[in-house]
Amino acid sequence: MKKYDFETLLDRRGHDALAVDAIGMGGFAPDKAKEGFDTIPMWVADMNFPTASSIQDAIIARAKHPAFGYFLPSDEYFDAIINWHKEHKGVADLKKEDIGYENGVLGGVVSALKVFASAGDPVLLHSPTYMGFTHALEDNGFHIVHSPLKRDAAGTWRMDYEDMERKIQENHIHVAVFCNPHNPCGRVWTKEEIAQAMAVYERNHVWVISDEIWSDLLLNGHQYTPAQSVSAWAHDHVLAFYAPSKTFNLAGLIGSYHVIYNQPIRERVEAIGAKTIYNSMNVFSEHALIGAYSPEGSNWLGQLLPVLSANVNLACDYIDHKFAGVTAFKAEGTYMLFLDCSKWLQERGLSQQELLKKGWDYGIGWQDGRLFQDASSLRVNLASPHSQIKKAFERMDKYVFNA
Repeated sequence: MKKYDFETLLDRRGHDALAVDAIGMGGFAPDKAKEGFDTIPMWVADMNFPTASSIQDAIIARAKHPAFGYFLPSDEYFDAIINWHKEHKGVADLKKEDIGYENGVLGGVVSALKVFASAGDPVLLHSPTYMGFTHALEDNGFHIVHSPLKRDAAGTWRMDYEDMERKIQENHIHVAVFCNPHNPCGRVWTKEEIAQAMAVYERNHVWVISDEIWSDLLLNGHQYTPAQSVSAWAHDHVLAFYAPSKTFNLAGLIGSYHVIYNQPIRERVEAIGAKTIYNSMNVFSEHALIGAYSPEGSNWLGQLLPVLSANVNLACDYIDHKFAGVTAFKAEGTYMLFLDCSKWLQERGLSQQELLKKGWDYGIGWQDGRLFQDASSLRVNLASPHSQIKKAFERMDKYVFNA
């Protein structure tokens, strides 16, 4: 079994990495840090780790053949997905015909929405909301109706089923976008929670489009349940979207896929994707997925998850014991952490922008929660070497929250 190094800092500068090359360029990228401070990239949702060697091996092996013409996905591609879902997601009934290529999860979500809704129609989403959903839906003319998640007495994010049902009925909603595990909150929904949400959707005749791209990234032993698996209704009325990109740091290669068991709906989604966007697989993304969804990819993932778990444990320990006025739900999945700074800001009379800039000045490259429909929170990426995460939280302690 190959041993991987998740502690040596990977130099990504000049190697097609938005996370480090875009700092100081404006937009929603962090400002450059003050002199004497490097910027720790904690904003873009990709990892600062080298990926599994099997992925590079698969790409290199394909690149050695000197022809790159038109092609159809191979049986090996579909078998890799089927086997991965069986071994890592407990799915036993997935077949080749249930799977379809998507350039990206968001493109697939929009194609699916167009099956069930027209421009101007309402769509239910939970908030805080992944900013990719916000842009994809609004840019295509859909009207977002938010059902806010709530934190219970223990600080755990929960769905408000009564609010979901009320919003669906009041707004005559017929399609919802679900996120499992949830970004940015980090909840890995339990089977019971998903089943209860699906019961709300079923009672109200709402189709469900589920983003399950984070489903391999489970922290501290938490278990993932595919939304399609909780009931016979969910099996046929949930359209699920996946990709190896979050798990294996492959976003730059482009390549996602859908799992849709309902044949007529699947054919309509595929028709929309084919007619409205150039939704065609790149040959290297095909072989990258095959390399990722392999025994060696599984070995790499098995070594990654304890590293991410240790990082979230360290971060939450700092927040709980040193950052008065700041709270964070201990993420169960993804590698993102969502910091609620509302009390800290209120006590000091500071704005969200002032806090954001304060971190950026000292090389803490965190992300504005306003992008996720939360005006007093920050999102931080914990997928870096443990020493980097420790350094970032030491800076938060010294220069920001306890300055």
